[in-house]
Amino acid sequence: MERPGAGAINSNECENVSREEEMSEEFEADAMDSLKDMPFATIDIKDDCEITDAPHINLERSKENERISKDQIKKRKKKQKGYQPNYFLSIPITNKEITRGIKILQNAILQQDERLAKAMTSDGSFHITLLVMQLLNEDEVNLGIGALLELKPFVEEILQGKELILPFQGVDTFGNQVGFVKLAEGHHINPLLEIAEAAKRTFQEKGFMAGENRSFKPHLTFMKLSRTPWLRRKGVKKIDPKFYEKFISHTFGEEMVHRIDLCSMLKKKQSNGYYHCESSIVIGAKNGGEPDDAELLRLSKRLVENAVLKAVQQYLEETQSRGKPADGSSGKARAADRGGADGDQSGRQEAHWTPGLNS
Repeated sequence: MERPGAGAINSNECENVSREEEMSEEFEADAMDSLKDMPFATIDIKDDCEITDAPHINLERSKENERISKDQIKKRKKKQKGYQPNYFLSIPITNKEITRGIKILQNAILQQDERLAKAMTSDGSFHITLLVMQLLNEDEVNLGIGALLELKPFVEEILQGKELILPFQGVDTFGNQVGFVKLAEGHHINPLLEIAEAAKRTFQEKGFMAGENRSFKPHLTFMKLSRTPWLRRKGVKKIDPKFYEKFISHTFGEEMVHRIDLCSMLKKKQSNGYYHCESSIVIGAKNGGEPDDAELLRLSKRLVENAVLKAVQQYLEETQSRGKPADGSSGKARAADRGGADGDQSGRQEAHWTPGLNS
């Protein structure tokens, strides 16, 4: 029997290597699948590919963040290892010209590889992510709504009564894994970055883990391979640039920013395909002050509903803890009441038949 020469690999070793590579690809695909549909507002390619390391809390807070209590910082630090954003601030894309152009782009790609259908961003979900954060319960969601309302005067100060118009032109990818429509360069970039920074500062001052160690690069995602991990096993490991080469310089249109939403990544989407929205602020000169009152009313209603639910839950727990003895005592009380009532009725009858009064 001939022995393999130096540097040669026998068939068994080849099978082992092939099997290890396949397991590695499946593991990576599963990791990406666990974070699918999460809209991350980052510039880092790994973040946009949704393969992320757990971010670390930046302990060097700015002067504005010094108001956060040490207890809040310690509490958040303990939760750092399990940090996973589940809410985000969204600028919805509502210009039909833009959405129509994206659909044409998506269809052009699907004509070349129809297997990518599940990787496409669905209708109604197009948006720009300003900030991602972790809100752990309904109380924190309410605080997040309050932070969003506090953000509005900062946005108005940045815009100085001017409209913020975002032009979209061209297509690019993050590592050939996430396809997005590019935001064109221009004077609109600086105010948008300032708004994102103000949002990050406002939410961090509340003690939230928001935008931790993530830089901001505005982009409009139209597809993600992380939504179709099974395609990796079929050899589809990247977005082929040939798929979108005709749209490299395509002008998609302009979006006038009129609203910022606090959205959930995990709750069921709305019927129009847009994310579940907890609250919104309306910006721009044309909208006046009425939406503010509506948002305050919505927040007040939400706080009252939560308080009522907590009170009902507490009442039920107290009632259950009393158990049967409480029911027995109630029964005795009712029996005593009935006995007293009977006694009163009997007394009235005796008084009615007193001989001295009927003579």
